[in-house]
Amino acid sequence: MSPRVLITGASGYLGRRVALRAAADGFEPVGTAFQSSGALRLDIRDPGDVRRVLGEVRPDAIIHTAAGRDRNDWPATADGAAHVAVAAAHLGVRLVHVSSDAIFSGRAVDYDEDAVPDPVYPYGAAKAAAETAVRAILPSAAVVRTSLILGDGAGDHEILTHDLIAGGVKGALFTDEIRKPVHVDDLAGALLELAAGDYRGVLNVAGADALSRYELGVLVARRDGLDPAAVPATSLAALGLSRPTDVRLVTDRAAKVLRTRLRGARSFIG
Repeated sequence: MSPRVLITGASGYLGRRVALRAAADGFEPVGTAFQSSGALRLDIRDPGDVRRVLGEVRPDAIIHTAAGRDRNDWPATADGAAHVAVAAAHLGVRLVHVSSDAIFSGRAVDYDEDAVPDPVYPYGAAKAAAETAVRAILPSAAVVRTSLILGDGAGDHEILTHDLIAGGVKGALFTDEIRKPVHVDDLAGALLELAAGDYRGVLNVAGADALSRYELGVLVARRDGLDPAAVPATSLAALGLSRPTDVRLVTDRAAKVLRTRLRGARSFIG
């Protein structure tokens, strides 16, 4: 019998890919979403709803990709993760929680799994609180810190690059905001691998290449036949914004723990 994996946030970019990959890899995926005709409805802000859905589905594992509908939605991003962890602990279910490099300020640049969160904006604080709750409630959970997710043309950064070049939105890409982007398929594969395993604690799952958001936009433009010179650029420093700057997740442990290869953006986009 195929292991049943419940994927929260299955209407989102990552959640959809995890569900598709799960079916192809021999799992029985059950997707949930707050509002979606193609997934089981679940409001992660409501602990009673979380208990009800998990009790009905009885999954072998949960991959928690869901977060708030906007980046200041603490009840969904932070409290929702806690509710999922409590229900998973009650049922004795394997949990893989998706976190973010947004929990760091960028002052230290390189962050391994032992790095202590020091968020500088509300979304990072909510994700840091989610991590704290999950690890306290369910120490056996895998907490996956990841970075910018893209690679197939449908990632937020890819869409934004196209919109900026076309003039559909105002703004620019930051030259001083550095990340280690990960391909959505690589991340999905890693999450499913962890769901089937017994790794516990934090694991950094990010790509091999450190790039600014602007450099990433230039790669996307070249790949898609657009003019790289048309990618608008600015900096956090110029705008005086309080956002994480240079955040590079160290992935040495992932290279030892995972079979899934984590490619760099220059190889999967360039």
